[in-house]
Amino acid sequence: MRVVLAEDLFLLRDGLVRLLEAHGFEIAAAVETGPELSRALAELEPDVAVVDVRLPPTLTDEGLQCALKARRDRPGLPVLVLSQHVEQLYARELLADGNGGVGYLLKDRVFDAEQFVDAVRRVAGGGTAMDPQVIQQLLSRRAAEGRPLERLTPRELEVLELMAQGRTNAAIAGRLVVTERAIAKHTANIFAKLSLEVSDDDNRRVLAVLAYLDHGR
Repeated sequence: MRVVLAEDLFLLRDGLVRLLEAHGFEIAAAVETGPELSRALAELEPDVAVVDVRLPPTLTDEGLQCALKARRDRPGLPVLVLSQHVEQLYARELLADGNGGVGYLLKDRVFDAEQFVDAVRRVAGGGTAMDPQVIQQLLSRRAAEGRPLERLTPRELEVLELMAQGRTNAAIAGRLVVTERAIAKHTANIFAKLSLEVSDDDNRRVLAVLAYLDHGR
């Protein structure tokens, strides 16, 4: 699996290269600036891009914008974005096109090698990998605004948060130590209460829920 990696801090970039290579990934390019990232994504056509939000020369959202442009040019290009802090606007932009293969992790997650590698694989496979803190903030904001989340039970909110992280029903059942049938029932209730179409497509259902929560639809 070929990866284009963009990170301006040398030590972190070098560490990520070594970590990914140790888990069987091929590093097609490891770059440190926005222009280098744009060229690499256009010319190398990687299986997945791992991108820091802030890259030179602007050190604002250069990395994210390069990734978004690459996804417009190549719809469905898997992109895992790394950020120092939770930025709900960045998460919303990343999810806006409704295509799969997206992830948003805080850089702290990088130090958990197993979790980080799992996120890269999940995104590369067309799934989602959203940082729990991002999901918690989205859920908290909607609850505070009195949106339809207030219709959900505490257990349904817990299931929704895990769904939005990109977990399957089986994974959620294992995490909550209940049966998969129970999770399927909770999932159906969540979609019904939020007026969302039920789908067995894990990626599509997560994107739908996140879009609903973020835009209040």
